[in-house]
Amino acid sequence: MTTTDRGWRRTFGAGRQVEAIGLQGGGWSDAYHTLLTMGWRPFFGLILLGYLAINSAFALGYLALGDAIESARPGSLADAFFFSVQTLATIGYGKMAPRTLGANLLVSAEALLGMVGLAVTTGLVFARFSRPTARVLFSQALVVGPWDGVPSLMFRMANARGSQIAEARLKVTFLREERTREGERIRRVHDLALTRSESSVFALTWMVIHPITPSSPLYGESAEGLARQGADLIVSLTGLDDGLGQTVSARHYYGAEHIRWNARLADILSVQPDGRRVIDYRRFHDWEPLPG
Repeated sequence: MTTTDRGWRRTFGAGRQVEAIGLQGGGWSDAYHTLLTMGWRPFFGLILLGYLAINSAFALGYLALGDAIESARPGSLADAFFFSVQTLATIGYGKMAPRTLGANLLVSAEALLGMVGLAVTTGLVFARFSRPTARVLFSQALVVGPWDGVPSLMFRMANARGSQIAEARLKVTFLREERTREGERIRRVHDLALTRSESSVFALTWMVIHPITPSSPLYGESAEGLARQGADLIVSLTGLDDGLGQTVSARHYYGAEHIRWNARLADILSVQPDGRRVIDYRRFHDWEPLPG
């Protein structure tokens, strides 16, 4: 999600963007949520940029006060910067010290900012580490092919963590643009019926199957028709992490372009001569066209 001067813009899985106009929110009001949910690299990159910016700003402040730092080279930005680093972190080597009243006041403000910043950063890092998340692998493609004699939409998931997900519940939502009887164009949401939507234990893999019966919103559809309707599928999984005992969730988006028609997912399960069952995750995303 990105913020604009008119509201916010959110990108969905198929690259489709929705922009909200006139809606207040986002920006600093969602800063805590953004810092918790962004990736680790941008998080630490943002912390580093903030650290450098604060020390640089205070270094310029010390220079503006003139000869304010004892034992520092006159006019040295490097000495002022590293004095700011020592003050912000309350290191206090004793080599450089504030000389004037203005410098002492600025040091006091920076020391307070350093303590607050350390507490906030520590809290954010702890919250990010302690937040339970699921690592679920979704097949890159969905396939439409026969299953038990019925045309079905299929994809698979895998639990990529060593722990199990207990009481797992799955929901697949189908979205497309339709017209009402009054001729208005709307984006309608359909919940797809699945052959199995719950699992007491999600440990390894899960084949998700939606039979395309006459009651299915996919009945009679084609690749061209779904692309014209701007169709999307949203997969939502929730459950309890067996090790932490906390609720975890995973979500994945598919666009109409991810559906492979008249195809099947490649087999990844094999039985060895000694009776061992082996799952080959190297073929997890593979699919094969059906003959004919």
